[in-house]
Amino acid sequence: MSPYEIVYPGGSVEHSNEEPGAAWMQRLLAVYPNAIWLNPQPEAVWNYHESIGITRQLMGDRMFPMTLEGLDSGMRLLSKAH
Repeated sequence: MSPYEIVYPGGSVEHSNEEPGAAWMQRLLAVYPNAIWLNPQPEAVWNYHESIGITRQLMGDRMFPMTLEGLDSGMRLLSKAH
């Protein structure tokens, strides 16, 4: 995903959405405030991708690598969220 898909209206590939992707992510978090993001990219490259940083910020730093360890860490965080 490119940063413009997250932050600019019409930034998606179909260019017809009047709202940025971030607005949709904020709606999701309004309904599911404890949601986590499982990132398929290796954690070692996260700091090199602007869109990952934006997503991480939108998620309130609740981003985990899509590994068994990342899933375990995410589930532990979610179990504390009750």
